[in-house]
Amino acid sequence: MVALGNPDRADAVLTYVPGMTADLADAPAELGRAARVLDRCAALGPGTEAAAVLWLDYDAPDFLPEAARDRQAEEAGPALHRFQEGLRASHEGPPARQTVLGHSYGSLVVGTAARDHGLGADALVFVGSPGVGVDHAAELRMPPGQVWAATAPDDVIQLARPPEDLARRALLAGTPLGRAAALLDPHDDRLWFGTDPSTPGFGGRRFASGRHGHAGYWDPGNPALDGMARIVLGR
Repeated sequence: MVALGNPDRADAVLTYVPGMTADLADAPAELGRAARVLDRCAALGPGTEAAAVLWLDYDAPDFLPEAARDRQAEEAGPALHRFQEGLRASHEGPPARQTVLGHSYGSLVVGTAARDHGLGADALVFVGSPGVGVDHAAELRMPPGQVWAATAPDDVIQLARPPEDLARRALLAGTPLGRAAALLDPHDDRLWFGTDPSTPGFGGRRFASGRHGHAGYWDPGNPALDGMARIVLGR
C-alpha cells in the first residue's frame, strides 16, 4: 500500500483498487490517477483535507482467462475488509469519510469484498466495471445512495457480456436472426460478473463520463474525474 497525504488525519480518504495486471511496477501510473482525484478534491473542496491509498494487496489477473474468473477477487476480499477496518481504527480525530474506488477488475474486488465481508466505507465507486458480483446495489451492505458508478460510452468493458449471452450471439452470428437478436437482447444491463452497476436497474447512483475509453476516467477534462472527487468529498 502506498499513500498520498496522511490517511490517519485526513477528513476524506480514498482507497483505490486497480484492476487487471496491477502490481508494484504499475504503482507510479496508478498513483498518478489517485493524485489527479486529490487535485480535484483540493480544487472543489479547499477546506477539506483529502488523502488517498493505492491498495495492491491482491493477486491481480495478468491474462484475460484469469480475469474471466472471480477467484482472485474472492481471495482478495478478506484482506480488503481488514484494511478498511484498520483505516477506521487508526484514524485520529473525528471519523474520516472513507471511499473505496474500484476500476475494471478492481471493481469486482471491491464489490465481492463488500458483499461477502462488508467494507468500512461511506461510499463505493465503480468505474469501467465488468460487474461487481451482485445484481443490485442493496446486496453490497452500503447505506442507500452511497454506491456510485460510471462507464464511458466507448469503454470496451461493455463487450464483457454474460457467458450465456456471448454463446447465444456466437450461435446466431451469420444467420438472419443475428442482427435482430442483438437489437432485441433482453440482457442489455448484464455483464460478465452481474448487472452493470452504471445502469438504472442496478439501483445505485450514476455519474457522467466522457468518451475517454477504458483507461481515461482520470483524464483531465473528463467529467468522471470531478465526479469521483465530489464523491470522495461527500458532495
